[in-house]
This record gives sequence, structure tokens and C-alpha cells, in this order.
Amino acid sequence: MSWRADILTIFPSMFPGPLGESLAGKALAEGKWSLNVTDIRAFGLGRHRSVDDTPFGGGAGMVMRPDVVDAAISAVADERPLLFLSPRGTPLMQARVRELAEGPGAVLLCGRFEGVDQRVIEARGAEEVSIGDYILSGGELPALVLLDAVIRLLPGVMGHAESGVEESFSAPLLEYPHYTRPALWDGRAVPEVLTSGNHAAIAAWRMAQAREITQTRRPDLYKDYSLGVHTHDSLGVHTHDSLGVHTHDSLGVHTHDTLHPGPPRPKSPFRKGH
Repeated sequence: MSWRADILTIFPSMFPGPLGESLAGKALAEGKWSLNVTDIRAFGLGRHRSVDDTPFGGGAGMVMRPDVVDAAISAVADERPLLFLSPRGTPLMQARVRELAEGPGAVLLCGRFEGVDQRVIEARGAEEVSIGDYILSGGELPALVLLDAVIRLLPGVMGHAESGVEESFSAPLLEYPHYTRPALWDGRAVPEVLTSGNHAAIAAWRMAQAREITQTRRPDLYKDYSLGVHTHDSLGVHTHDSLGVHTHDSLGVHTHDTLHPGPPRPKSPFRKGH
């Protein structure tokens, strides 16, 4: 069974958008994942299909009604997690992305206006998720970001399995720089070690670069790395501590405790940017 995404939005034409292109688009056409988009306005009230109303307590803007949103959720709800894209949500981390990719799919609620009535969020047990500390016009773009992050981890989507492993945010260090032909461009040469054929020296160079970049650009991540929050050997393979806890996947700490055992995945210790 393919991974199933349901989107609840008042702007259904925004989907699949960029997810209809490249690897995600090919995977969608091949049935590796499916997309169903529901127009919340179909559940709106009155002749104009109203989905919002003024906020209790006053204030600017409008709030999406709980009865309308709940009806839209009811049309697609099942065992999949319900995610509400919100700037006040828990930051989206690669650990959560991987969890979602390993599940059956997700239902994504895209808010608009000033937000969604809190009562329906609580009643439905929606997981609030944020893609960053900034404000967007609605939840549609965050939904696309989340889906792209998940889809690329689905089996058969990326050409090489290791592409999803040796990346930024899949381990505690940002990824090393990449180079390709020509070897000399605009007076700038590729680092000599990369053309040496010495794989051990190349690995050491990449590790040194990753450490330097992470320490400079993301001292918060480097602090976790230096304190041993993520336990690695020299090849970036995660190990188990005496409690059997398997830590992995970077920015958020994602653990498999004794209630959710699982074998550790070999990973490169590098993170790749968007």
C-alpha cells in the first residue's frame, strides 16, 4: 500500500504544486504515494460557504470555525496522524519526518486567516507542527515542505538508498562541501584530497569540514555533537547505550525506547541543507 497524504485546505489548486515535479512527481505517478486534496469550503455554511467568523474577545482578522473544520476532518480521518501546520507548533525535525515516512501517511490541516478554533484542534488531537520561526499566509506551503521531506524517504523514491542517509539533519553534523567537474573553474581548484583516490584521507577531510561548518553555522548542533548526545563511531554508525536507547536523527532527539525497539540504522554523520 502506498503512503497516503490528505490535504485539508481552502486553496486546493495549490496542490500538488512542486510535488508534481521531479522525484516526488515521478513517485506520485508511479503510485509510491497518493495525494487527496479536500476543499474545506465544501463544508462551509450558507450560500457563500463561509468557513470563518470573528474571534471571541475581539481582535483583528477571522478564525476558522470548529464545526466547519471538524466536518472536513471527518471526511478523511482514519488511523493516520492529523497534523496542523502552525507557527506555534513543535519544530519539524528529521526524526519526525522519518517516523511519518515509516507510517501509513498523514492528514494535513492547512489553516488560514488568524488560525483555527482551538476547540477542534484539541478535540481531534491534532499535532501542531511548525517549519520555522516565521509567519506565512497559511499552512499550504508548510504542508508542501513537510510532504517533500517525507516523500523523498519513501522506498524507491530516491535513486540510491544512501542518498537519504548521508545528509544534513539525518545525523548530528552538517554535511561537507560538494565538488564536481570541471576540476578547475574560475581559478578555483577542487581540493586536492578529493582527487587523490585515498578514501581514508577523503573521509577524514569530509569529517573535518563537517565539524568546522557545523561549529561555525550551527553551534547548537555542534554542542550536542561534542557532548556526545549522538553516539557515533568513526564511520557514523549509531550505537546503543546501556539502557538500550537508540538515538538518531539530529535536531530533535528521536529515541527508540524499550517499548519501541528497533535496529539502529547505519548513517553518515552529515546533514544536508534544503
